[in-house]
Amino acid sequence: MNRKIAFGFWLLAFGFLPAGAQRVLSLDSCRQMALRNNKQMSVSKVKQDVAANLRKSARTKYLPHVSAIGTYQYTSEPISILSETQKTEFSNLGTTIGTGLVQSMAELMVQHPALAQVMAKVGPVSEEMLNGLGQKIVDAFDTDTRHLFVGSVMFTQPLFMGGSIIAMNKMADINEKMAANSMEARRQATIYKLDQAYWQVVSLCHKQKLAESYLDLVKKLDTDVYKMIEEGVATKSDGLSVDVKVNEAEMTLTKVNDGLVLSRMLLNQLCGLPLDEEVILADEQKDQIAVVELTPALNVDAAVSNRPELKMLQNAVDLSKQTTNILKAGNLPQLLLTGGYAASNPNMLNGFERKFRGFWNVGVSLRVPIWNWGDVMYKVRASKGATSIASLELAEARELIELQVNQSTFKVDEANKKLTMAMKNIQRADENLRTANLGFHEGVITPTTVMEAQTAWLQAQSQKIDAEIDVKMSQVDLQKALGTLE
Repeated sequence: MNRKIAFGFWLLAFGFLPAGAQRVLSLDSCRQMALRNNKQMSVSKVKQDVAANLRKSARTKYLPHVSAIGTYQYTSEPISILSETQKTEFSNLGTTIGTGLVQSMAELMVQHPALAQVMAKVGPVSEEMLNGLGQKIVDAFDTDTRHLFVGSVMFTQPLFMGGSIIAMNKMADINEKMAANSMEARRQATIYKLDQAYWQVVSLCHKQKLAESYLDLVKKLDTDVYKMIEEGVATKSDGLSVDVKVNEAEMTLTKVNDGLVLSRMLLNQLCGLPLDEEVILADEQKDQIAVVELTPALNVDAAVSNRPELKMLQNAVDLSKQTTNILKAGNLPQLLLTGGYAASNPNMLNGFERKFRGFWNVGVSLRVPIWNWGDVMYKVRASKGATSIASLELAEARELIELQVNQSTFKVDEANKKLTMAMKNIQRADENLRTANLGFHEGVITPTTVMEAQTAWLQAQSQKIDAEIDVKMSQVDLQKALGTLE
């Protein structure tokens, strides 16, 4: 026996229900299913992740950034240090000065025998030799910069950016909080919509039972009246009046059944269930939906501190202030620490060399705004105007929420009073119907009076159901107004 019970619990836990079985869902179960199924909740979750990543990105602005750059450039003409005239003169150096130099050297060798001995070792100086020497000079000054390769690794470290980085990080933090508040607002809106659909189904389920009970009452009365007609103690007019009531009761039951089907479809859609799946709600099986409760104390401060809508408006004000700080930074100096390593081919570190050589560098960059025709000033004024607008909207929202809390608290009190009166009316209607039925069977009360008693009973029962649903929904409204809808 214990094994069977354990196996049954295992089936329920993993969702394996016997064919034809219906799930019983509580309000909390429906809420959780609706939160998992709601697409906007998924969107809000993604927005939270986006805001978190943006906050992490903003933190990196405090740290040094390193980048590598590589460049290749081809130019049609190389850079030339020597002019064309100078190249020609150097190439014809021997031809230009060769004859005079040979004569001078010959005279010097005659006058200085030691020089003759040195020149004998070096060899004779000729025009061809001097031309070749000049050509070597020309070739040495050939840069060949048509193919230029440059590579560098640079880092930058912000030292002072006028407070813009600090403001940017504060904005990222505020954006993350705003995403969280937006998700909370969406969560409460989803729960509120689900609760409305849930209690609508519960209301229609109880009204369906009421309509069926009323139909049974009028059918029984119809049977009794036709028996009395056969006995001659009632008229056909009485029978027709009861027939009308039977038709009205059947039409009412049909409308309730149709409304219940549509309401269940809406609830299933919110919960992510198939539209045609039949589920049983825990509260539709209860005889009493709600009871009269004490009216909660008015607590506007709780609403101001809890409502996600107000928090989002406060976030908007804070964002606007940080935007102003970023704009103000445009008029302040900006100081950067820079450094890196650069290499090029050809390079000029040892003349012009066609190979890669580079050097390290470190420095400080300072930017000081001097004149911008008031551009930053105008933007700051505009941003301050936006902050004022956001502050006014926040103040207005607080006033509206205070009014909403007062109205919701009043509605809870009103709903409790209506339920108390509806319970009293139920007692009177039950006693009136009992007395009417007794008098009808005794033959001292007409069918019309019985029908009036039945109609009054139906109205009292319907008002009781509406009052109970109003109590539940007024409590939900108050929780939403206070921002405590869980």
